[in-house]
Parts: sequence; structure tokens; C-alpha cells
Amino acid sequence: MWGDLARRTNRLVPDASVAAVADALDYLCLAQLYLRDNPRLARPLTPADVKTRPAGHWGVCPPVNRMLAALGPLQAAVPDGYELHVLHGAGHAGPSALAHAYLTGRLGHAHSGLRRDEAGLRALVAGFPLADVGGEITPMIPGHLHTGGQLGPALAIGQGTVLDAPHRLTVVLIGDGECETGTTAASWLATRALHGTGDHGTVLPVVLLNGLRMGGKSLLSTLSRTELTAYFTGLGHRPVYSDGLDIGQLRQAVAEALGAAAPLGIPGPSSVLVLTLDKGHGAPAHLAGTPPVHKTPLRDPAGVPAEFNALADWLSSYQPTQLLTSSGRPRRTCCPRSRCPRPEPDGLPAPRGCVAASAQVADRATGRPFAQVVPEVLRASAEQGPFRVFSPDELASNRLDLTDEHGRPVPWTVEVLSEELCHAWAQGYTETGRHALVATYEAFAPITLSLIQQQLKHRSVRRQAGLAPLPSLVYLLTSLGWHNTLTHQNPSLTSALLAGGDTTLHILTPADPARTAAALTFALRKLDRCTIVVAGKHTTVHHPLETLDEELRHGIAIWPHLTHPGPGEPDLILASAGDLPAEALTTLARRLRAERPDLRLRYVHVHDLTALAEDGTRPLALAPDAFARHFGTRAPIVLATSGHPADIHALLGRRHPGPRLTVLGYRDPGRPVSQAHLRQLCGLDDPGLWQFAITLTNTPKEIPA
Repeated sequence: MWGDLARRTNRLVPDASVAAVADALDYLCLAQLYLRDNPRLARPLTPADVKTRPAGHWGVCPPVNRMLAALGPLQAAVPDGYELHVLHGAGHAGPSALAHAYLTGRLGHAHSGLRRDEAGLRALVAGFPLADVGGEITPMIPGHLHTGGQLGPALAIGQGTVLDAPHRLTVVLIGDGECETGTTAASWLATRALHGTGDHGTVLPVVLLNGLRMGGKSLLSTLSRTELTAYFTGLGHRPVYSDGLDIGQLRQAVAEALGAAAPLGIPGPSSVLVLTLDKGHGAPAHLAGTPPVHKTPLRDPAGVPAEFNALADWLSSYQPTQLLTSSGRPRRTCCPRSRCPRPEPDGLPAPRGCVAASAQVADRATGRPFAQVVPEVLRASAEQGPFRVFSPDELASNRLDLTDEHGRPVPWTVEVLSEELCHAWAQGYTETGRHALVATYEAFAPITLSLIQQQLKHRSVRRQAGLAPLPSLVYLLTSLGWHNTLTHQNPSLTSALLAGGDTTLHILTPADPARTAAALTFALRKLDRCTIVVAGKHTTVHHPLETLDEELRHGIAIWPHLTHPGPGEPDLILASAGDLPAEALTTLARRLRAERPDLRLRYVHVHDLTALAEDGTRPLALAPDAFARHFGTRAPIVLATSGHPADIHALLGRRHPGPRLTVLGYRDPGRPVSQAHLRQLCGLDDPGLWQFAITLTNTPKEIPA
């Protein structure tokens, strides 16, 4: 379908019109980088028209501009019910995306000050990098998918966008330097993991073989054409080559590549388009230095006469008055009008009844093990609409049996031994409006930290741009370090994410399998959050569910069955965050109630760590009166967490209870030890907790109010 459509548009739209688009894009990129006035060169250029400190990236713009121009007629001709997306790798193509959005009119529609008129053109050029939009690709620039600044995951994210979307084509622009990253390298081979997993759309990878990284020659460019063909062929792809200079030849190569492109997950070779064009093509290299082409090749044209003359000649060679009208609009033959595909489907339902639905799940899960209730939650999610589980070869190890009656994996699960790919596929899937879960070992989840942080930045900009909310990013971390060998102990993902301060982040620490089932149900139904559910697969202890609604709504609750009733300050406050801490502290609480009936206890469970944050810093943060109601003003507090104690101290910030708070949690033993010894080292063994509680309650202390 896509190949036929490309060939048809090639016949209908002259190559000269497409070449004019490429020239207009090139010119606007240069104008953004260098000009502060006279954006059409309607009069002779003067040094006063030139920025004193040019900033931005020219190097990748020429090949990107040619691809955008070649795809323009195809985008305009996409029939109803189909979508064509362009996804940029992290190659600093911000000027190209801005220029393209300006020419198509989308930029002015999203930002009224950047309309296609004289004032809008001047604002685009003089204001670059735009303070409220940015100089790189962000959700503020309509019509371009680019989900974060991380180098490497673009191809995998593109693959995620077309999973279960047979109507969608995603063209992914990948720099040859980006091909050196592990995530991109793994993405070529990993398409085999998607065989037989559903009916998917098509990805066309476009490798921009410009020969250089930022600081030197790219490794991919050192391969001969024969070696390059062998490389891609061995990975299951059929390369189609274009030099990028001849627009007609490039359009034919796009049509050829699309004609041979197979939907994702279909066995057999699929296309990759290799566009060869020198980095920074067109720049006056004899004045540019070494290397001359990554950023602005002319460093000071406002102050160096030779550079100014070179810039004036370079800009005028595009004949901008032939590309743009006096009012700043593109010439009618210059830019085919293209439709703007929506990055998410219409009518994504707002979450309703999350607490009630989650509580019902917990009721059904009471008394049952993790291995039964969590797979049930995931199967129920798959029955409600498009849903995917991605895991780095750990579903069985994490006791998540997601197989059919014949023991085969259900088609909505994908396992591949790469945490980065699992995240990137889930990212592409959720960014196009579908729900997904990444399930992995707690110890190896930090591998994806930078990817998660980049996605959170991207989501933050989306919200500022007023775009519709998307399904949440949800991680299930299990196989916790408390039951693993030394090399499999690392709860630091939550530490790093909490330090970032993102207000959509929620770290759920359910106390038992029923609460884990409720937490996952809740997380998967909510929109526009990042939720990390930390739950051990070995937990067998269950606790009363009478406070579950409060835990889900507010992230924290006092457990009445372990708390002495009545007003006043207790003698001791026990607080748990996580299943193993809840098991340890409830054991202590029951013993204290039996052997120390004179001791007034209060038991608190922290279901969401962000409830502990300073008041006002996060949505669930307890107000001062609620904080005092849970944690008192004078009583000693023993808080046990399944993660690092430092997480709790950092969250509490300025309202830290001071010396009356003791936080117990994971501490690296420094050597392999038994599970029992690890708990003892961390202060969470039963004898150690008992002795500590007795010491706290028997020793009079002057504790500040």
C-alpha cells in the first residue's frame, strides 16, 4: 500500500516542487541559525542583520530536510484511516522540524506568534532558539515525533508505535553515529522477537549516513558498500541506497524501500533506506574549521568580513524571495499541504472508578499468592483494550505465567534480553495512546534510568503544550534484592527517579499480593503518570484490607488492627513501606501488643512513597495536619522500607522528624551473604527489631516537639 502510494505521488507532484521544499527548509534552517533580521533577504544583507553568537546545529539538517521534502507529497496523500509519522533520532534537527512546521502552517496553528506571515517569519528566525518552544525537537513543535534526547532508542520507539497498529507507518530518521549505540544495534535484530505477536504497522528506518559523529568519523561510514549491505542483510533488512542530492532519485528510493517494507513482525527481510550525504552539505567548508559541519560552520560572520561574505553568498544562493512571498508565506508550488497525524487516538477514555475497581481486584486476591493474582490483573488489562507486557526474558522468573492453554506465550507479551528495548517499545506504544507494562528485576531496572528520565521530560513538555494525556508509564519491579544474590541487589532506580522531583512519579510499595494486584490495576488505569510498583514475588503474608481505599487515594493509612485507639501521642510509631517491611514490622507489632500491653502503638503503612514528600511538592504529599496525625509530634518512629533509607530522608526534606525517626532499609552488605544475614545487617530481623523497639521505649529521651 505505502509503496504504491509513494509511486503515485511521485507521478503527481513534480520533482521541482519537492526540490523547492528542500531548498526552503535549508534556507529557513540557515536563517534561524544566523539571522536576526531581513529574513527573506528582501534587501542586501548587512552585518547588523546577523546574530552575534550563532547557536544551533546545521550538520544534520540537509539530509533531514531532503527526507522531509520527499515525504511531503506522501503525507498529503495518506488516505483516511491511515497514519504516517516521522520520528527523529537525537540528532539535533530542531531547525529542520521548526522550518517544516512553519512551512506547513502547523507551527502557527500551535503558536499564534509563529504564523505564516511577515511577523511570524521574523519571530521564527530572530527568536531561534525559541525560548518557549526550544531549539531542539520537543512536543511544542507539531507534526514531529521525538520522544526525548536520549541517543539510541529512536528505532525501537518507532517499532513500539506501530505494534498493534496495522494502519500506521513510522519513518525513523537515524544518524549513523546513533547506529553505534547498543539500543539501536539491538533494535535491528530484535524485530525477530516480534514475529507472531500480532498485526502490526510498518517501520521504515532511514539511516542518515553523513560520515561523522560530533567528534570524528562514524564507524558505519568506514564500511564499504558491500560490507554495509552484508551488515544489514545479516540482521534481516534489505538496504536501499540514495545519495540524497538528486531529489528525483531519492523519491524513487523511498518508493522502492516502502514497496519492499514488510509490516513489523513478518518473517523475512524488510527495508532500510540509507541516505548518503555529507554532514553539513552546502557549508563553505574552506572557512569552517575542523570539523566544519556539526554546529554552525561560520562561527562569527557578524564580526569577520570573510565569513560575512561567505554567509551572504550562501544565503542568497537559495533565492529566498522565490521561495517565500513578501508576507512570509511559502510560494504555492513550494510546500504541498500535508495533514498532521494525531500522536494518540481520539477519545482515550478518562479513568473512572479506579479505586473501586482496584479494591474489587484486591478482594478477589485476598489470601492468594503473587503468582496467581498478578497474572490475572495483566490478563484482565489485555481484555479491556490494546495492552502489552514487555520483559527482558524474566516473566517466568518473576512468576508471571502469561501463557495460553498450550503453554505458549500469549501474543501481547514480548520478551527480549534488553531492558532498553523493553522500555523503548513500551514508550512508543504508550506515546501512541495504548497501555503497557514493563516487568523486570529490581536490580536491572536502573539500566533504563536515563530513558525513563527523558520520557518524563518529554511528558512534562507535552502537558505544558496542552496536549491530551496519555497512558501512564508503568514498571513492575520484582525479584527484589532481599531474596537475591549480591549481584542482583540494587534498588536504586526509585532513588534516582525520586531525586528528579517529577510530580507525576508514584512509587507504590504494596504490603501484600492483594495490594500489589490493586496497585497494578490502579496504575494501569490512571493516565499521564509514571508509576513504579515494587513488589516481591515471594510474599505470603496477607493483611486486612479495611484501609485499602485510603491507601490507594492518599498513599498512606493507619492500620487500626495494630493501633491503639483513642487520642493522644502513642509511645511508638511503626511504619512500613513494602511487603517485606510490612511482614517484619507487623510481626514486631503483634509481639509488642502481646508482651508489652502497656505500650501504646500506632501502625502506619506507606503505600506510595510520594505521600511522605514535603507538603506541596507532590500531589499526594500529606498536609501538615495529616502528617502529624500519622507520625505524631514526639513519639519515636521506626520506618522500614524495601529500598534505600536515604530515599525516605530525602523525601521528608524540611519536615524531617529529626532524631526521633529511624529508617531501616536495604544496605549493601559488601559481600555475598545469606538472606537471613542480609536482614540482620539491615536491622530487619525479628530479634534485632525487638531489641531496638525495647531500647527505644525503655530509654527516656529528650525529643524536641
